[in-house]
Amino acid sequence: MKKTCFWNLSGLAGIGLASLLCVFSGPVLLAEELPLKQLTLFSSGVGYFVHSGEVRGTPESPARLRAPFKLASVNDALKSLVINDPVSSSPLVRYASADSLRQTLKDLKIDLSGNPALAEILGSLTGEEIEVSAPTPLTGRIVGVEYRSGTIGGEAGPIEPWLSLFTAKGIQAVALKDIASFVFKNDEINADLKRALDLIMASRNTDTKDLEIILPGQGNRTISVSYVIPMPVWKVSYRLDLGGNEPFLQGWAIVDNGSDSDWEGVELSLVTGRPVSFIQNLYPPYYTSRPVIPLAIAGLAQAEAYESGSSWEGAAFNPESAAGTASPMAPFLRKLSENVLNRSAAAAPDEEKARESPAPAPGYSLDYAGTLETAQGRAAGDQFEFTLKQPVTLERRASAMLPLVQGTLQATRALVFSGAKAVVGQSINPSISAELTNTTGMKLPAGPITVYDGGTYAGDALVEFLGENEKRIISYGDDLSVRGTVTAGNTRTLSSVRVANGVMTISRSQNYEKTYTIISSAGEDKRIIIEHPITQGTTLAVPEAYDEKTASLYRFTRPLPAGKELKFNVREERPISEQITLARLGPETFLSYASSEEIPLSIRTALSKAVELRQKADEAENELKNLETRRTRLVSEQDRIRQNLAAAGNQSPQGQEYLKRMAALDADIDNINSYIKSAENLVESSKKGYSDYIAGLKF
Repeated sequence: MKKTCFWNLSGLAGIGLASLLCVFSGPVLLAEELPLKQLTLFSSGVGYFVHSGEVRGTPESPARLRAPFKLASVNDALKSLVINDPVSSSPLVRYASADSLRQTLKDLKIDLSGNPALAEILGSLTGEEIEVSAPTPLTGRIVGVEYRSGTIGGEAGPIEPWLSLFTAKGIQAVALKDIASFVFKNDEINADLKRALDLIMASRNTDTKDLEIILPGQGNRTISVSYVIPMPVWKVSYRLDLGGNEPFLQGWAIVDNGSDSDWEGVELSLVTGRPVSFIQNLYPPYYTSRPVIPLAIAGLAQAEAYESGSSWEGAAFNPESAAGTASPMAPFLRKLSENVLNRSAAAAPDEEKARESPAPAPGYSLDYAGTLETAQGRAAGDQFEFTLKQPVTLERRASAMLPLVQGTLQATRALVFSGAKAVVGQSINPSISAELTNTTGMKLPAGPITVYDGGTYAGDALVEFLGENEKRIISYGDDLSVRGTVTAGNTRTLSSVRVANGVMTISRSQNYEKTYTIISSAGEDKRIIIEHPITQGTTLAVPEAYDEKTASLYRFTRPLPAGKELKFNVREERPISEQITLARLGPETFLSYASSEEIPLSIRTALSKAVELRQKADEAENELKNLETRRTRLVSEQDRIRQNLAAAGNQSPQGQEYLKRMAALDADIDNINSYIKSAENLVESSKKGYSDYIAGLKF
């Protein structure tokens, strides 16, 4: 039974080349290329590579793949590499991590990790036996390296290193500058020295990292390797011919082979869309910080008993489920394997070709040129994939322009007058434009459009992403035979007045008006689209309907007769509401509303009566205040006389006079108190009558 296993190896180095080197183990190592079969470039700046080919090996001598990867691509490949081998059930992938060289060099018997000098190397190998070729050959064990000051002409010279050796004749020292050669007697040190030098030499190419894939398995079989790495963003440019019987569109894809390998007969697909794409730093080893806990060297641990518990059924880890066909991902991955191998083994069937052609020479229409084989389009989830019908061959570091799409589509000529660009009092020319409807059956990526009309170049335009059957306007020039101006103004009008529960609500409308005046001196009728910027918070009042609306503007399409003037008015309205509590109004403000001509007559009449009631209430309140003021004065006068009486005595003639005056004041105070009581009742009844009348108004 044939077993297919997939491995999503999220811990491997990334591939930065368009081809893999496949090394087969055996008596003699053979290096052959694992061809690149399929390549998909995404508009998000990544490429999906699929390599497929035959390998052979045995469990004891497995097939090996070695691939150089660009350092900038490593992290992307670490999270995307997938290997499909129908035989191998336990593939192994090895690579040198970011700190492997330094750590490996430090672990060797001879440490070259810090680029040490010869004296440092020999000084670090104390006790090792060495054979030195100096003026006098010496064999001994290294005691150390010391530095001595030499002499030149009897004077102190530079400090020089000397090697001290323990020999059969005792300790002998020899200057390093006098040593012609030396060799370690320990074969392990010599082997580690060679390995360290090899590692250092291999690390000089810091832009490339090697990945080794080991695939145990018996016999010959076809495998595939796929991964996602950064790639130059593919671009698109269009040609649009408006001069033929039917508008004709042709699109070309511009791709760049930014890899270090040639593409030879590759099935190339181009995907437009906006998938999530990010880089995570998976290649360098990562060590997390951990707290340091003091040693528990004192006291005794407390005994603790634990209750029995039940396990969650199905939660135990199953190695077979994680790596074999029992995994929930296995059916999906198995299907992916079949698709990859089937697509690698056979070319895609021929599809019916649409009318296609290369870019025109000046004076010729696109639809009269020769036939091109463009891409076959299909939906890829929420994205759209173009697969070129012929395999692509492209040298490394080269770029190419490939036919993507062509065919007829709907296009209607028009002029576009932009109200957002128009300045009040200044004239501008409308843009020569075309309304395109994408009837090609494909989603068209954003890109530049070169427009041809009347057999010659007409201008350049830009188009955003254009979905199937979606309509878009493109502009490629200014029409100098037409000019337009705009005038603007705003007014405020009363909409309605309502009175209820003592509150008067006045609704007004703030009107924003623009008048577009378009004058044509052309000798033919044209069609113009007026783009009116939407005023925030308003609704359209005139005209009652628009032809199109975007988030920021209305579009109105109108005929423009030859040699005529077109006037077009747009009015937007913003509602404004004002609420007035009638009982809180002052007399003057109340009277202004009651006499305002914009208030309906019935409401003005009711407000006038309310003003009369308010005036009566105010008059009663003023009379009450006057009476209270008079009483206050009488009481004050009475207090003054009382003080004088105390000073003169009540038996004196003056005191007797004071007593008479106090009695008269008491009579006046009693009399005025009766008037105040009546005034208070009148104020209370007047205010209540006013409040009840206000509350009862309803219009």
